[in-house]
Amino acid sequence: MTGTTETSSVKAAAGAATAPAPAPAPRPARLWRGATPWLFLLAPLALLIVFTYAPIANMIAYSFTDWDGVSPELRWTGAGNYAELFTRPELFEVFWVSGYYLAASVVQIVAALYFATILSFNVRFRNFFKGVLFFPYLINGVAIGFVFLYFFQDGGTLDSVLGLLGVQTDRAWLGTPASANTSLAAVSVWRYLGLNFVLFLGAIQSIPGELYEAAELDGANRWHQFRHIIAPGIKPVLSLTVILSISGSLSVFEIPYIMTGGATGTETFVIQTVKLAFQFNKTGLASAAAIVLLLIVLAVTWVQRRLAPDDKVDLV
Repeated sequence: MTGTTETSSVKAAAGAATAPAPAPAPRPARLWRGATPWLFLLAPLALLIVFTYAPIANMIAYSFTDWDGVSPELRWTGAGNYAELFTRPELFEVFWVSGYYLAASVVQIVAALYFATILSFNVRFRNFFKGVLFFPYLINGVAIGFVFLYFFQDGGTLDSVLGLLGVQTDRAWLGTPASANTSLAAVSVWRYLGLNFVLFLGAIQSIPGELYEAAELDGANRWHQFRHIIAPGIKPVLSLTVILSISGSLSVFEIPYIMTGGATGTETFVIQTVKLAFQFNKTGLASAAAIVLLLIVLAVTWVQRRLAPDDKVDLV
């Protein structure tokens, strides 16, 4: 009986080995299977082209004309707009204002990293503090501008709070370039702190918990855990936040535009570009300025990536 079973098994194995391979799928089915992912991408790609790349292409074309934004006629000027930009240094002096926001972004990154590190451990009411830190980022920028406009005005909320604390001041917070830019930069720190906080918190929580347990067994305190585990583990995210902070500092718009309109030495490059287009009807020159700003941001990003490339992080 055993021999018969073994013989049957051998025959079955031989039959399976000599069985014909399954026929390949028909060509139309293979083509449909290959095209299916592109069908899912069709709608987002169409939106991206229509609302991103097509406007950029139009802006590049307008930068070589003298279009005023209203007239249906366009006159080709070549590189005249770019020549005007680089022969008028006052158009680039507004980049000094970005220095305030760049310094504020350093404070913002340090504070976000500090809170993310603290709240990644078991502390009381940590979910409440997470919500408090992230909430400002959810508020509309226009609303934030109007709220802080009343906050910094003479006799406003800030002066009232300082008066309750016994500090009397007659300082015009938005009256001088230094104090106005410092106040506006502080508002940007308050608003965007939550975004960097969430990025850092997500990166820290993605680090395996076994590393913290092993570090505690070896006698490492919180500082050692941050230095040897957290800091190397969040390096790619830290690099990303630096890029976002630099590009954001160069392209600040809504907060100073709403609160001061660019007055009192608070005009940024983007506000200046908007005024060229809609106040002075120089859409061609404004388009050239926007292209220059885009190239500056790309160049700064490239330099930053070259100086601090993303290395593969392997903590385990």
